[in-house]
Amino acid sequence: MRMEIINEPIQGGAESDAYRPAPKKKAGLLIGMFFLIVGTVLISSVFGATFGFLAGSVPKSFLPDKLTGLLGISSGVKNPEVIKQRIVEEDSAVIDVVEKKSPAVVSIVISKDISQIRGSLPFDLRNFFGQGMDQFGSSDSATDGNQKKKVGGGSGFLVTEDGMVVTNKHVVSDASAEYTVMTNDNKEHAAKILAVDPVNDIAVIKIEGQGYPTLDLGDSDSLKIGQSVVAIGNSLGEFSNTVSKGIVSGLGRSLTASGGQGQTEKLSDIIQTDAAINPGNSGGPLLNIDGEVVGINVAMAQGAQNIGFAIPANQIKRVVEQVKTTGKITAPYLGVRYVPIDDEIRKAFNFSYDYGVLVVRGDRVTDFAVIPGSPADKAGITENDVILEVNGEKVNGANSLSGLVAKYNIGDSITLKVWHKGDVKDVVLVLAEKK
Repeated sequence: MRMEIINEPIQGGAESDAYRPAPKKKAGLLIGMFFLIVGTVLISSVFGATFGFLAGSVPKSFLPDKLTGLLGISSGVKNPEVIKQRIVEEDSAVIDVVEKKSPAVVSIVISKDISQIRGSLPFDLRNFFGQGMDQFGSSDSATDGNQKKKVGGGSGFLVTEDGMVVTNKHVVSDASAEYTVMTNDNKEHAAKILAVDPVNDIAVIKIEGQGYPTLDLGDSDSLKIGQSVVAIGNSLGEFSNTVSKGIVSGLGRSLTASGGQGQTEKLSDIIQTDAAINPGNSGGPLLNIDGEVVGINVAMAQGAQNIGFAIPANQIKRVVEQVKTTGKITAPYLGVRYVPIDDEIRKAFNFSYDYGVLVVRGDRVTDFAVIPGSPADKAGITENDVILEVNGEKVNGANSLSGLVAKYNIGDSITLKVWHKGDVKDVVLVLAEKK
């Protein structure tokens, strides 16, 4: 066949007519490939030079994202504006919050006469509340009855320009101690206690002066789990204005906190966060990214990592307003002694509800189930009643009875849903001041 012999020599060394055209086709193919290569090189050179010029002279922000990627423009351009744009927005916001709000955060130093404290304290009082305490020997060192020694530290924050400071009640609970506030400029100010909350772990103290920077109280009811927060405080009673960042880990928590000096505090409807809260952070602010106080740091969980708690800002607002207007903190109360409903109580009473509190008598004769003359007594609540709801809100682990009542003011009328001897009824009462 013709195609089989076109590139094969004929026997005897001669070439046939069929073989001669092959060299011409091969030569043409080679010439075409040569021009194609030359053309490609020329085009590449022209476009490469053009785009190379553009990439080197046109700002990255001027070019579309896809084009900058195509051109291979480096993202590491040493341009301050570009670098600023690359900073994560939230980190930038945190930095801004710390710079602007730290001046309003204070450290609180607790001092006592050594003669009053020797032998009365355990060696290490790092406690659940997070109040940093020094360590003491029991009886060896010489003492001077007038010598003062630092025995603890806490935190606080300014809420008025004339020196009103919010902190935790347990930070300033020792009536025999002296309290000194150290402001952000390292100046020391003698502090006096204005008022303590009889229900919540909140206190207000005062330093002299004017023109202090202040923090605004935000709306803690708008908090969301996962939201970023910043804690600032006097960590370990030594490192003032220490900053830690985290998120809101939980809302509506309830627990009983205990301290090294026998303090116990029932905390309800509080914020859980993984922002580091260390001894000494008690009383410091928990801030949102807008720089508003959403909580006051109150406790940390011993033996756990990244579990801290803060009292919601909306509870603090009521306290601050009361102190501003009346100079004291008052709290409403019902006047009942109670225990939460559990499986044992449900079985004993053949009770169908899995929430509420049972009104019960205490261990002593004077531990009445209902305090005589109290709002509950006047409304007809008796021993073995079960309080199920307060103004439509269920009394349960997330909403303690005291926490629900604390939302209202003295003189407010509220409606309780009460189980009484098998019947459920609404009981209306007027809240009175807790004495």
